[in-house]
Amino acid sequence: MSPLPTRHIVWDWNSTLFHDIDAVVAATNDSFAAYGLPPITLERYRDLYCVPVPKFYEKITGRIPEPDEWAVLDAAFQKSYARHVAACALTPGADTLLRGWRDAGRTQSLLSLTAHDDLMPFVHRFGIDAHFLRVDGRIGPPGGGKAEHLARHLDALAVDPTTVVLIGDAADDAHAAREVGASAVLYTGGSHARASLEPAGVPVVDTLEEAVALAGQ
Repeated sequence: MSPLPTRHIVWDWNSTLFHDIDAVVAATNDSFAAYGLPPITLERYRDLYCVPVPKFYEKITGRIPEPDEWAVLDAAFQKSYARHVAACALTPGADTLLRGWRDAGRTQSLLSLTAHDDLMPFVHRFGIDAHFLRVDGRIGPPGGGKAEHLARHLDALAVDPTTVVLIGDAADDAHAAREVGASAVLYTGGSHARASLEPAGVPVVDTLEEAVALAGQ
């Protein structure tokens, strides 16, 4: 019998490896203020958040923002996020998990919908570059889902999607993995509540340790 192929992990960044959910909610509330909306709690954010992000605002306002409105919302979010994110760190234990996966002879990469030029300073800051075969942030305008970015990411890596496990914190991560023929594990410590993740039909875990253990099976 042939051995099972080695699993490759594609890591999500925001609110998965990078524990920035508090900064995200603070920035979201600042963008709401620019739009004349009241703030929301972390719990409500996790209940409502979805990708593409304009759909999230539709849940709040009842309609998708017009292009000029979206520009105002996104500018307010990005300005606030840049202020709050300076205090954020990797999710506890993430560096140990990254190192352990690499030291076991397995491969991993990082894919984020954060703009690439904004992502890389954080990757350098935490000294985790060497853990990844490839790091890709978003190229192009914000607001879309991850599926097309994941497809390009895997093409660049030249890996078989059936050997890939995407670890993320959003239902869109499961959708993206399904679109390309990969697997996914979803983490409850980020942008979605467990009740919002379970309908995606993939394993849902409360810690990154559990996610990595599942990826290795």
